[in-house]
Amino acid sequence: MNYEEALAYINDKEKYGSRLGLDSIRTLLGHLGDPHVGMKYIHVGGTNGKGSTSAYLAQCLKEAGYRAGLYTSPYLERFTERIQINGEDIPQEVLGEITSKVKKAADKMVQDGMEHPTTFELVTAVGFEYFSRSKVDFVILEVGLGGRFDSTNVIQSSVASVITTIDYDHTDVLGKTLAEIAYQKAGIIKDNGLVVSYPQKLEAEKVIGEVAYEKGADFIKLPAEDLRIRSSTYQGSTFDFKYKGASYESLKISMLGDYQVMNATLAITTLLELRNRGILEFTEDQMRSGLLKTKWKGRLEVLSKDPIFLIDGAHNLQGITYLADAVRMFPYKRLILGMSVLKDKDYTHMIEKLVPLADEVVVTEVNMPRKLPAELLGEEVGRITENVHVEKTIEGAVKKSIELAQPDDMILFGGSLYMIGEVRTHAINLLSK
Repeated sequence: MNYEEALAYINDKEKYGSRLGLDSIRTLLGHLGDPHVGMKYIHVGGTNGKGSTSAYLAQCLKEAGYRAGLYTSPYLERFTERIQINGEDIPQEVLGEITSKVKKAADKMVQDGMEHPTTFELVTAVGFEYFSRSKVDFVILEVGLGGRFDSTNVIQSSVASVITTIDYDHTDVLGKTLAEIAYQKAGIIKDNGLVVSYPQKLEAEKVIGEVAYEKGADFIKLPAEDLRIRSSTYQGSTFDFKYKGASYESLKISMLGDYQVMNATLAITTLLELRNRGILEFTEDQMRSGLLKTKWKGRLEVLSKDPIFLIDGAHNLQGITYLADAVRMFPYKRLILGMSVLKDKDYTHMIEKLVPLADEVVVTEVNMPRKLPAELLGEEVGRITENVHVEKTIEGAVKKSIELAQPDDMILFGGSLYMIGEVRTHAINLLSK
């Protein structure tokens, strides 16, 4: 199977969707010889910040001399971005070869009367197989959806379970209350393991603590009181952090926004705790270098400066709130907002939070069944402002936003992570002409 054939097989719409439970992925991996067994995992779950936190962890491990596998979802521009080792995507020919092997295992399951594995299960199996044969030292494993019944939770143990900020999202699957959602996220906590959590709302924190206690796991909450942000601008942030008697002054990150300082601090709390336990070895200089070098495409990423062209993958109310706060860091005369949303999101409140900041709004839609059509999004935005432009295609929306912008304006695209990769590609192409 070549790369194109592998993508066609994996992305077959008949395999879309999710499946509660781990029986399918467990059987699939069993036919592959259980490649997931025996590796060391840092398992990352939560609502927002999973990708960025995972990126900080992976880059710091790389700087410390480890071979770090990174499994994330979704991808922005290239499918191979989802499976990386030390920042390098899985080679296309390797993806094709492993997918052929996974397909044989999936076909055997169907022959045995089981349902065909979902797209996410197939990709997860490819990732495990690649990391196993590559003999990585650690795998940074990002949860796809929830945690308790997510395919990544097939792993039997982890050196740490990291839980980023928890908020309302996927309520149709994970639950209507923060406690219900937190219970699903906390499902990645392992017996006698370690859990490091972002400071949560009391309702969510209580559940995480209870699950950790039941599992006999050590529960460490990021000590936000020992974090001091020195500066946070559109060029990056500098902060001080104290952990268990050690002080780290003037730590620097290039990713933008106060919430990225929190994500970085969550990552280094995990790394420092693992070092204290003798699981990792690294120097302070290696940690500092890892933090500063970490980049994560599509998260408050500046593509140009005249005008400023900013993209962000915020796709739920909490993420949009962080984005609205971060916008105020930038110097601009007018804001041109590009936006698309999925119909199963709380898009009404997302619109109310972001649209009032904009002088012009260009609405568009993603090419997937869950999209809110651009016309309907335009009507919702039109309740707040008359300056609405409807562009069905993302390329058209990018072109329109550039046409509307003057050199001292700022263009911002947000609202759906599924849009950002295509926006990034078109914007870079158009701005380079």
